[in-house]
Amino acid sequence: MMKKLLKKIGLILLVVFIIAQFFGPDRNEGDITSVKAFLVDTNPPEDVKAILEGSCFDCHSDHTTYPWYNNITPVNYWLESHVKDGKKHFNASKWTEYSDKKKDHKLDELAEEVGEKEMPLPSYTWTHDDADLSQAQIDAIVAWVNTTRVKYVFLKEPQ
Repeated sequence: MMKKLLKKIGLILLVVFIIAQFFGPDRNEGDITSVKAFLVDTNPPEDVKAILEGSCFDCHSDHTTYPWYNNITPVNYWLESHVKDGKKHFNASKWTEYSDKKKDHKLDELAEEVGEKEMPLPSYTWTHDDADLSQAQIDAIVAWVNTTRVKYVFLKEPQ
């Protein structure tokens, strides 16, 4: 009796799982060129630009390059919640909408989060080995931010 009940429950769960595969969250598939204003304005060196593209923009822009496992429900909902949360904190695609003060603050947060190894998230680096930053990469990002912030604060102030 118990064995039949477990089989029925297992079959029902399998059917629910299969049906769930036909549903998923909206995807973050805007144009990657939306980060151009951020890149032009902050002018990162090529090594830092590559780090930003490989480690940051999936969750911090309007364009995400999704891995194959994003096609599996409920994983896709979990990933989408990370993207939404990342964009809530900083969205490079919305750079032109930020005030100078907010831009400076976002750059400061970027250096702090990366410098303290809070970003990229461990859950991201588990599946993106190239996003697991070395100390040299962290130092390059922090140095770029500090140089950019100095320019930003002094060169962008109203005269």
